[in-house]
Amino acid sequence: MVDGRVARGERTRTAVLDTAVALVTQDGLDGLSLGHLAEALGVSKSGLFAHWRSKQDLQLATVERARDQWAERVIGPAREAPRGIRRLWALHVARLDFYASSALPGGCFFATVKFEYNARSGPVYERIAQSHAEWMEYVEKLARHAVELGELRPDTDVAMLAYEIEAAGVAAVMQFRLLSPQVVYPLARRAVLERLRGLCTDPTLLPEE
Repeated sequence: MVDGRVARGERTRTAVLDTAVALVTQDGLDGLSLGHLAEALGVSKSGLFAHWRSKQDLQLATVERARDQWAERVIGPAREAPRGIRRLWALHVARLDFYASSALPGGCFFATVKFEYNARSGPVYERIAQSHAEWMEYVEKLARHAVELGELRPDTDVAMLAYEIEAAGVAAVMQFRLLSPQVVYPLARRAVLERLRGLCTDPTLLPEE
């Protein structure tokens, strides 16, 4: 029975943080507070205060939940693809699919908070910066694996390639309301696909379009 209560409590906490992540994509981390979150959930602020004692605690917990979502919705599906260039391509596709699903009303948690905290300091900024560094290292690692497997040319600059893939993803999510998803997501897909095909030693490993 104790284990059941713990499990229910964890599910409730996750559901609350899912709401927090969604709110941040619209209002930013500065706009997130226990009162704001309680109002969105229709619960008492005191009930949330038992989980997070301060706004900063809530912000940090929300960043962690956003990381978990990213692992579930982007990294997880990509890992089902074969190691190498196909996994690198699958990562980009999964990211765009996550955006296109409209799971988050503002498009992307991390794009929102990286712009918001770009010129700041402190624990929240440090966690966001660390998350970004780890993500870029992961994209570079997948590109490096593709080079080691002979699927990308040996002279491929993996850091530059990771940067270009990231730039396409960020541009898409920042422009999807300005230009429409039907325009920007296909462009972001094609931009990376054409770049990978140009570096790939066996273009048949990638889709035609």
